[in-house]
Amino acid sequence: MAELNNTIAGVVLAGGRGSRMGPEPKVLIRLGEQTLLERAVQRAAPQVGCLLISSNLSVVDLGKPTQPVLPDTVPGYLGPLAGVCAALEHLRQHERQALWLCSFAADTPWFPLDLVERLDTARRECDARLAVARSGGRSHPVFALWPVSILPEIRAALAAPTDLGAGRFQSRFPVAFADWPYAREGDPFFNLNTPEDLVRAPARLARDERVVGSTREPLT
Repeated sequence: MAELNNTIAGVVLAGGRGSRMGPEPKVLIRLGEQTLLERAVQRAAPQVGCLLISSNLSVVDLGKPTQPVLPDTVPGYLGPLAGVCAALEHLRQHERQALWLCSFAADTPWFPLDLVERLDTARRECDARLAVARSGGRSHPVFALWPVSILPEIRAALAAPTDLGAGRFQSRFPVAFADWPYAREGDPFFNLNTPEDLVRAPARLARDERVVGSTREPLT
């Protein structure tokens, strides 16, 4: 695991405007005692050697996290791919030991605690350039393992934005998939997109806490 931590960095993608959730930035919405950003950082940080946050909000607005906060380096709110680009640029300059970047979505409160390990295993087994999470037969392009060497291709894609979806970009390369079944409480990659999602989320959180309290094991 030491080699994994030394060569794989992470970025929590927290730059989405989340307009469907109301005026407040989605990543600052509270679920239980934490904001969505705080929950994502807590789950991601133990899985990587260093963790970054991609966001166009200020450090003060985000609650002064200890992780570096990186705004997009390309204008226009171009989505997750722009956040990945900013993180890869940072690694090139400041974290030269990092060869890989795992991206995490901040609005997905229950993403797996073994995400990085399993993506890296899938990538190695398939000798693929990228690895992407999948559950219930549905891929989740934002939860992906990216080689730092892919930065020039991402920059070129952002400079000619015909389709900036992460999944469309990933389809240009050999991709390995790491599969997860639905957990006891549902899809581990369930993300909060609407006010209705937010209404349902506390009940799932409460059920998770009861299970953890009875088994003394974290849910993944």
